Amino acid sequence: MHFVGVALVALLLVSGSAPAPSLGSGIPDGSGAAVVTATRHGERLMTVDVDSPSVGRTTVSLLLPARYEAQPERTWPVLYLLHGATNDHATWLEETDVEGLTEDLDILVVMPDGGDYGFYSDGWDAGAGGRPLWETYHLEELPRLLEGRFRASDVRAVAGPSMGGFGAIAYAARRPGMFRAAASFSGVLDIFSLGRLGEDIWGDRDDHLEEWLAHDPVTLAPALDGTALYVSWGSGEPGPLDDDEAPFDVVEAWLAAGNERFVDRLAELGLSATIDGYGPGTHTWPYWERALADALPMLMASLGDPATT
Repeated sequence: MHFVGVALVALLLVSGSAPAPSLGSGIPDGSGAAVVTATRHGERLMTVDVDSPSVGRTTVSLLLPARYEAQPERTWPVLYLLHGATNDHATWLEETDVEGLTEDLDILVVMPDGGDYGFYSDGWDAGAGGRPLWETYHLEELPRLLEGRFRASDVRAVAGPSMGGFGAIAYAARRPGMFRAAASFSGVLDIFSLGRLGEDIWGDRDDHLEEWLAHDPVTLAPALDGTALYVSWGSGEPGPLDDDEAPFDVVEAWLAAGNERFVDRLAELGLSATIDGYGPGTHTWPYWERALADALPMLMASLGDPATT
C-alpha cells in the first residue's frame, strides 16, 4: 500500500507582456517576508517574487480586481487558489480561464507556490531541517505581505485541486476563522492513504501519529464548523470532459474513497457542505476549472458584499 500510495501521488497534478516597473526590491513588510520584484502583465495579472524566511525565494501570481487602480483606498477580499503536486503559481493561469472566471469579481485572486510535494505543511522535522515551512509562509507571512503591499483585506476564502484541495481544507481547519470558505476539487482528504510520501512530510506514522492526526482532514473535520465548504470529485471513469480514448484514471478513483470518508464525517458531525460526487471524470484540469466555476457563487457569498469590505 505504501508503494501504491507513492506511485499514485507521483502522478498527481502548471503570459507574458512587457514588464511594468518594479514595485520594490527586498523591502520588508513587517512579517519578515519581502517583495523582491512585482511585475505587471496586462490589466490584471501580476507576478511577485518574494524573499521568505520560511521558504526562501518564491513567486506568487495575483489577479487584481478590475477596479484596483480606480479605487486606490479600497481593500479587497482574497481568494487563495492553491495548486496540486508538481505544479506552481502559474498553473491555474496556464490550465484554466481563471482570468475570465474572475474578471467581474471584486476580489484579489492569489496563486502562491506551494512546493512540488509540500503538502501545505511545515513538516514534522522542520525544526531540525529548516525550510521550507509552507504553512508558516501561507498563513502568516503571505497574508501580512498582501495586506501591507497589495491592499488585501482579512476576508478570505481558499480553494484548490488535488494536493491543493488538501491544503484548502487543512488550512481552514487548522486556522478556524481565517478562511470563511474552503473548496476542494479532487482533494487528498484522507492523508493516511499517502504511505511513505506522507512519512516524508509528517514523519513515521507510528512515531509521529499526533502530527498525522493534526493534518488529516477527516480528523480535523469538527474544526470546520462555521466554514462554508465545497467538495467535488470524480470516479476515475472517463467523463464528458475527457478525450474519447482517455483511460480509467486510477488516481481519481483512489482519491474518491478519501473524499467519501471526509463527507461521511461531515455528515456524522451535522456539518453542511456543497457536495458534488459527479461520477465519471478524471484527475485533470478541465474538471477542476468546471468545479471552480460551480464553487464561485458559494465562495463569493462567503466573502460578503465586496462594497462593504
